[in-house]
Amino acid sequence: GIREGDRLRSVDGERVDGRPVTEVVSILRGDAEAEPAGTAVRLGLERGTRAWTETVRRARLSTDPVTVRTLADGLTVLKVTSFTKGVGEQVREAAARVPSGAGLVLDLRGNSGGLVAEAVTAASAFLDGGLVATYDVDGEQRVLHAEPGGDTTRPLVALVDGGTMSAAELLTGALQDRGRAVVLGSRTFGKGSVQMPSRLPGGSVAELTVGHYRTPSGRGVDGTGITPDLEVDPADPAALERARTVLSGLGREADDPA
Repeated sequence: GIREGDRLRSVDGERVDGRPVTEVVSILRGDAEAEPAGTAVRLGLERGTRAWTETVRRARLSTDPVTVRTLADGLTVLKVTSFTKGVGEQVREAAARVPSGAGLVLDLRGNSGGLVAEAVTAASAFLDGGLVATYDVDGEQRVLHAEPGGDTTRPLVALVDGGTMSAAELLTGALQDRGRAVVLGSRTFGKGSVQMPSRLPGGSVAELTVGHYRTPSGRGVDGTGITPDLEVDPADPAALERARTVLSGLGREADDPA
């Protein structure tokens, strides 16, 4: 009974208004030992003027973060749900298996981000080296570069929505700024902070925000997100049809540069 757009106000009676997304996700997931799969969690929800609670049970999800599917009309969709360890190389391998010259939809809808290094590796599938993003640490600018050798000719559409976050926004911004992909969908979430782990006495680790990244053209993402080149409802099944139309046009441009 929970729908897209409903507001989550509390978890097990604890208010979560205004708290960081990563913190709320951690509360929802619970402690792996004290609150394993099967334990109940009570959600306080709001939809317009209606407020209610819903009890759900935790479950262990096992999903592949990178999947490739070819639709009946021949459209190839490469879906990436997060940038956990190893995903960047999986994206490169998956893209390389798509026939040369064929258009590709890079589906980043609902991608909650993850490791910046993995997003940079994924960018290397579509860029021949060059700048992916910059960020500052203690007043010193750091740069992130793609590896050379990526496919720069394949027609590419990046599909995004309000759930496209963090490292996924970094990848989207790089592809958009460098003219490598047409970005389709709705404005992304707007989480452009860079965290670095710091080990504390006793073995715990603190994730400290050290700066905010910028796209190759110098745009900040934090709090603003990335505006698509073409605004469409990313939840509408017709979004993929629109992506197919865009890819068809990009393919014609590649065949006839003049």
